[in-house]
Amino acid sequence: MISKTLTTLFCRDLNKLKDELALYQNEENIWLIDKHISNSAGNLCLHLIGNLNTYIGAEFGGTGYIRNRPEEFAKKNVPRSELTNAITQTILMIENTLPTLTETQIKGEYPIKVLEDHVTTEFFLVHLVMHLSYHLGQVNYHRRMLDC
Repeated sequence: MISKTLTTLFCRDLNKLKDELALYQNEENIWLIDKHISNSAGNLCLHLIGNLNTYIGAEFGGTGYIRNRPEEFAKKNVPRSELTNAITQTILMIENTLPTLTETQIKGEYPIKVLEDHVTTEFFLVHLVMHLSYHLGQVNYHRRMLDC
């Protein structure tokens, strides 16, 4: 079933996100922005945590997570250890939630309209893993450009 594949991909990339944060030589640089780089690695990390905990954790895992999307981009200087812990908790949520989805849920319509059109849960989960990968690449770029 695709849930096993998606669980593997989400966990792989979330672990890579933790690795990227650990590679910053100067922790403060996680929060730097530049005229050509408007989102810090820290804010991208908060955004990914919020995104996955909303669309997987709250929707399918019944976690009760309540998202504050503007804060994901406004919050600053969260310690690296807190970000890493939040990523670890997100990995656990993924590992505990995705395997519980039935084939009917995966093939059915995602419960809320997030994109322009209604889509299947399978489509939306693939979208979410690609969204994670996209921002992971931005974090890698951010680190290599601004952690001098």
